[in-house]
Amino acid sequence: MDQTTVIVGASHAAAQAVESLRREGFGGRLLLVGDEPHLPYQRPPLSKKYLSGELERERLWLKPRSFYESHGVELKLGRRAIALDAAAQSVTLDDGAALAYDQLLLATGSRPRPLDAPGADLGGVHYLRSIADVDGIRAELGPGRRIVIVGAGYIGLECAASCAKLGHDVTVLEMAERVMSRVVAPEMSAFYSEEHAAHGVKIHCDTMVAALEGDGRVREVVCRDGSRYPADLVIVGIGIVPNVELARAAGIACDNGIAVDGHCRTSDAAVYAIGDCCSHPSPRYGRRIRLESVDNAFEQAKTAAANMCGRETVHDRVPWFWSDQYELKLQIVGLAQGYDRVVLRGDPSGKAFSCCYLRGRELLAVDCVNQARDFMAGKKVIAERPAMDLDRLADPAIPLREAV
Repeated sequence: MDQTTVIVGASHAAAQAVESLRREGFGGRLLLVGDEPHLPYQRPPLSKKYLSGELERERLWLKPRSFYESHGVELKLGRRAIALDAAAQSVTLDDGAALAYDQLLLATGSRPRPLDAPGADLGGVHYLRSIADVDGIRAELGPGRRIVIVGAGYIGLECAASCAKLGHDVTVLEMAERVMSRVVAPEMSAFYSEEHAAHGVKIHCDTMVAALEGDGRVREVVCRDGSRYPADLVIVGIGIVPNVELARAAGIACDNGIAVDGHCRTSDAAVYAIGDCCSHPSPRYGRRIRLESVDNAFEQAKTAAANMCGRETVHDRVPWFWSDQYELKLQIVGLAQGYDRVVLRGDPSGKAFSCCYLRGRELLAVDCVNQARDFMAGKKVIAERPAMDLDRLADPAIPLREAV
């Protein structure tokens, strides 16, 4: 009898899992459950070209509907999985349907972290995670809007860039002492702060939101230091929360996400998890990590599919990320946590440079601004872990690959 595989979540990871499962030879019944009415779609453009109106919705789809038809996928879109019975190997949907499975793949993703402040439920307060979120924001982007963005991470700054390019008055409020402080060095934070200032964006760090005020709709953001910022629209980008509730309620182990092993298998042998919702052991960095990364979602989908089809495969790749702001492409490879030295390659004033993070002479990560060559070389060097020659590394005329 053919086996049944159910995928919960209609994401980057899920779309890749469909393709990889069929390529690996899975010929059984394949169901994909998604709580949005849309086919799986790209999320990175949401805060960039889709928000600015440069990209049509149809160009967001990862695969056309015909792809799922030709791969024999039963789509359950606009349906939410509300319960998982691991013992019975069954998933219950919000319409009461029960889907029995032989193997289950959780690609449940994540959701925006909510702003914990009075008035956060006022009209005009938005988060940015889905097509519906961006459509709601775009519907309120009248001429010359005063937009306050809470959070100066990737999402916050990408939204700031998109809104500034549209001609809006943009203010960013960040509780940390500098922008993108969780992921980049002070040198990189300073560079991006200056770039945003040059485009008219006002950034206030060390500033914590105390309340949002308005008459049913937000009109002002009040901060703990007493400062006030008029707002026609507020966009909150203060991080995400992995969607682990389905797994946790079923007794599946969670640790900063659904805990999986190197094969993307959970504590239940019939259940796998991939993407933003899960944490996995990293042999390269010697700890368990959870990555909010499209590349990681794709690669874990390939790994999970291989293992679900009996081909033992371990997920162990150097992670990478990117962020587009104005004409700047920031490509990050590796994880900088634990670095004790920063080496710059090139002059930031030229808007093409790299920031290298080292522990001793070991290269942990590289942030590359309009420097694709360093980004590509960084992937190999970080994986191989050679001792770096710091003087050669600081010379942008010497290829990064040769600075060992």
